[in-house]
Amino acid sequence: MSDRPGGPLFDVHAWRARHQILREAEGRGAAYFLRAGAETVWVLRHYRRGGMLAPLNRDRYAWVGASASRPARELRLLAALYNRGLPVPRPVAARAVRRRGVTYTADLITEAIAGTRALADCLGEQALDLSAWQDLGAVIACMHQAGVWHADLNARNVLIDGERRFHLIDFDRARFRGDGAWREANLKRFRRSLDKFGGRWATFHFTEDDWQALLAGYRAAFGRL
Repeated sequence: MSDRPGGPLFDVHAWRARHQILREAEGRGAAYFLRAGAETVWVLRHYRRGGMLAPLNRDRYAWVGASASRPARELRLLAALYNRGLPVPRPVAARAVRRRGVTYTADLITEAIAGTRALADCLGEQALDLSAWQDLGAVIACMHQAGVWHADLNARNVLIDGERRFHLIDFDRARFRGDGAWREANLKRFRRSLDKFGGRWATFHFTEDDWQALLAGYRAAFGRL
């Protein structure tokens, strides 16, 4: 965890000057894919606010100390999940920079997961077989069995690779929780995300059978874990 404003790892201009920015991701958060080595790509994400506060406060948060800052919490949670072998990005570094003593801005670097694309984009082009949906249910079950509540479980924060393996990203505000109804609520949130894409896009390959396959995979995996 770094709190140095000039930390070179987080200097987008320096990465750009060295021609090491491969691309910039779309979305609310500014994310840059960085060439960190011959075969290593990092993702640098700047924390940005969403919702009603975004027009008034784009990227500042109330200072609560470095260890309790959002990037520090996400870094620790990702490290715990990655060390357990769960399909999440490997964390690299995080930074919270104090601004005038009472607020801070934040950044996080993770290792990119090679050969992946967002589930939403995939479903916009082709359907997945029911066994793939069962596998996705099992991945979510593993996260829930580990006690992790994902604050923004949606079809863009699920990645799929060329081997039809699933990965979960963006654990900002996620946290460990005990047993409770939050697991079912997390699944319902994910379902709403899929329905939202289905209602907004002209072509989106998601059916009720797909969802039932996901639930079957979830329940089977949860019972085994």
